[in-house]
Amino acid sequence: MEAVVQAIRANIVLYGALAANLGIAVAKFVAAAATGSSAMLTEGVHSVVDSGNQLLLLYGQRRAARPPDEDHPFGYARELYFWAFVVAILIFAVGAVVSAYEGWLHVRSPEPLADPTVNYVVLGVAALLEGASWAIAVREFGAAKGNTGWWRAIRRSKDPTTFTVLFEDSAALVGLMIAGVGVWLSHRLDDPRIDGMASIAIGVLLGAVAILLAREAKGLLIGERADPAVIARVAHAVAAEPGVTAVNHVRTIHTGPASVFVAISADFDDDLRMGEAETLIERIEERLKRDEPTLSSIYIRPERRENAFVAPHPGATR
Repeated sequence: MEAVVQAIRANIVLYGALAANLGIAVAKFVAAAATGSSAMLTEGVHSVVDSGNQLLLLYGQRRAARPPDEDHPFGYARELYFWAFVVAILIFAVGAVVSAYEGWLHVRSPEPLADPTVNYVVLGVAALLEGASWAIAVREFGAAKGNTGWWRAIRRSKDPTTFTVLFEDSAALVGLMIAGVGVWLSHRLDDPRIDGMASIAIGVLLGAVAILLAREAKGLLIGERADPAVIARVAHAVAAEPGVTAVNHVRTIHTGPASVFVAISADFDDDLRMGEAETLIERIEERLKRDEPTLSSIYIRPERRENAFVAPHPGATR
């Protein structure tokens, strides 16, 4: 039971967003059926897509948690990046395209709208639920980013679950505003085509979010280096070891949100015997794993100094 509670706490952002979107989706579809609003229908589709996205990310986390095996010696953590990319595709293919198409149909063949009161009630409830989910995502991501700026933190983040939900909830709140304005203007001006235009605007919004998420997921899939500050600390730690005359290079790649593979080329003192070099490498590995817990795999290669690595200050950022 305790393990289940810990798992829920670890994924509070995803579970919060999932619960909110499921309830909102049902309410939006009921309101769309009662009033004939295109914007409400597309908002319902939007919430369904978001619910599916949270399920996919939860599934991706479960798959990524599998331990290393013979075929995948570095584990499966990067599989989460694949599912994050799938989420971006779904937002575009289902959310954006369906919303824009549904809006175009209502612009081309407008239908009179019924009493908008139901729409306003549903939009208000949806805004409260989405706002609560958004607040959870902001709190969790804000705690993780520290003093780093929001945009820089998103670009540097290697965990797609939090910033994906953050983008989705932000888009959902903006979409609710667009839907509300569209419904109000349609009745105010007695022009149901405006409701369809609101659906198209929601589709464009979702398309923009999908492109942004796909861009971030692409970088993670291809493979990104560790934070430059981590690389600098590793280089300085190795260079400070007695018996190391120079650090040629430190190359890293994220094998998961919280795991990094590092390959280090260092020039050892020529007077070191084989046994002493092996002891030195073991000491370096132990120190690095203690000081940098994200380093899951460390490879140190002794080789002559060629182009010695000049490490930036450990506090440097990209």
